[in-house]
Amino acid sequence: MDTVRPTLVSEILRGAINLLSDAGIATPEADAVELLAHAWEVDRSALSRRRLFDDPVPVDVSRRFAELCDLRRQRIPLQHLTGIAHFRHLQLKVGPGVFVPRPETELLAGAVLTELAETARPDASTGNDDAQRPIVIDLCSGSGAISLSVATEFDGVDVLGVEREPAALEWSRENLAHSRLGESTVEFIAGDATQITEERADLRGRADIVVTNPPYVPDAAVPRDPEVAEHDPAAALYGGASGLEILRLIIAEAERLLRPGGLFLMEHSEEQGAEARELLAATASLRHAATFQDYTGRDRYSVARREA
Repeated sequence: MDTVRPTLVSEILRGAINLLSDAGIATPEADAVELLAHAWEVDRSALSRRRLFDDPVPVDVSRRFAELCDLRRQRIPLQHLTGIAHFRHLQLKVGPGVFVPRPETELLAGAVLTELAETARPDASTGNDDAQRPIVIDLCSGSGAISLSVATEFDGVDVLGVEREPAALEWSRENLAHSRLGESTVEFIAGDATQITEERADLRGRADIVVTNPPYVPDAAVPRDPEVAEHDPAAALYGGASGLEILRLIIAEAERLLRPGGLFLMEHSEEQGAEARELLAATASLRHAATFQDYTGRDRYSVARREA
């Protein structure tokens, strides 16, 4: 005899939360809510209302939700199941072949926006409305999270995303196709972030800002979470024996891309802040290296400015 399925939102969520918690999911309630909203084809605010009134869940939704929870229990990334990664104000399409953007990277995008707000607007005192549009180059652009956040939150910036992996490039271009850019422009190109100036000599000395979230996990440091180790692309994770090999090459490329006075920002692991500053200090033209922390107070990204 078939077991009677829970029919109310509270019942179905309770069972799913227990299932995901037992599977070692770090955020079982949040994941269960996200999956139920996806199965029901409603947004989270609509689901909140149905949860408040403890609405009955249709049988087809219950069935789909159970399938999704079983896949999540197997540690398939939540974002692969819903097809969506939330990043700042964006809902990015993601799936196999692209790195799922993390909340801490939102701070890196925010730092780019702060720099634009402080330095890139026309000087009102001169009446110059024709000031050159700022150029941001996003190296290892992945899903397009940083590029599209910058372009949609700051009107009138030109952003170039550089990505080597074909699958990730396809995801970024799909996200671009669904974005509202206003006066900004975004282009995603195929290229090696460590030597893009060899392919595009016209970019030398053009960028007001160069930003990167590169592969920085040491080759031997396999991530603990199966969602990362088994589903994020290795090319987006591993940065050589120390984790800094690719970052070292990107720093050199950033020097070539930046205009005098331009800013370089790079994400790294919580253990790499001091080494990142050392790498920046050792360059010929990058100055004033500093490291900033993420939401948990851990070192997360470093910046330096090309000398004027």
